[in-house]
Amino acid sequence: MAKNYATLRAKMPPEAQARAQAKAEVFIREMALGELRAARDLTQVRLAKKLRKGQPAISKIESSVDMYVSTLEKAINAMGGTLEIRAVFPDTTVRISQFSRLGGRKKALAPA
Repeated sequence: MAKNYATLRAKMPPEAQARAQAKAEVFIREMALGELRAARDLTQVRLAKKLRKGQPAISKIESSVDMYVSTLEKAINAMGGTLEIRAVFPDTTVRISQFSRLGGRKKALAPA
């Protein structure tokens, strides 16, 4: 019989719970686009409808390793998010601002 994860987690020592939480946070921060869509509880069909595209187009976007920033932004927006592009250096992180004006829309920049 399968056990509820919350029940199993409660039996884990605090150190093991902390390690599991840290690993989960890494997985949450690093996802492929298709994994993100699934985590947001969207099917390819539902996302396609939001983007006014066919399901095969969503499959192609999700399997692509090189796409337009505007395509990625539209997909993220359809999932309810906002796309930010950052350059990460050892000493600082810089938000690249020129992509905040995609499609002629001017967006307010949030502090980095």
